[in-house]
Amino acid sequence: MTQPRPAVLLFGPPGVGKGTQGAILGAIPGLFHMSSGDMFRSINRESEAGRLFHEVSSRGELVPDELTIRLWTQFMSERYDGTPHQGSVVLLDGIPRSTNQARLLEPEIDVRLVIHLVCRDVDAMVARLRKRAIKQGRPDDADESVIRRRHQVYQQETAPLLQYYPPGLVREIDALGTPLAVLRQIVDVLEPALRGCLLAP
Repeated sequence: MTQPRPAVLLFGPPGVGKGTQGAILGAIPGLFHMSSGDMFRSINRESEAGRLFHEVSSRGELVPDELTIRLWTQFMSERYDGTPHQGSVVLLDGIPRSTNQARLLEPEIDVRLVIHLVCRDVDAMVARLRKRAIKQGRPDDADESVIRRRHQVYQQETAPLLQYYPPGLVREIDALGTPLAVLRQIVDVLEPALRGCLLAP
């Protein structure tokens, strides 16, 4: 059995900036960024899993836990070779999304830090998601009612994860600033938490 990979979780509601920060941090040597959004969008729409994903996502709901973890395992096996050069620490963006998913992932990851991106302005996050969906040519993701439903599901099913992990692992980050200002806050908590995990380039 392989050892669990050191991991950092990017945590927060839809539209808070997890993907933006994950993409930036994933360029740091030793960090491997794994986005659940990229994972789900890579599924063949005509496959059974693809049809199920598009069915539940169009309602703003979560993909069933067992399917999510199965897809995550497959996605990681295809893209992550486990070498320190590629990434000695996995940066998870958008997964786990429930306490059950967190339990299912425990044999795979050793969570060293939970970066909780905080923004209490739901309207700002909804506007950000609509703008992004339109810009990326995904009009089905621009439905405001679906976006607000995703926020409700987040509060009901994903936010309780903050109580699942030890309080000492969770660091709150103000997500309302510019990407650079948010990144500065993240680096301040990330570097001490990963000291000794990342190899010099």
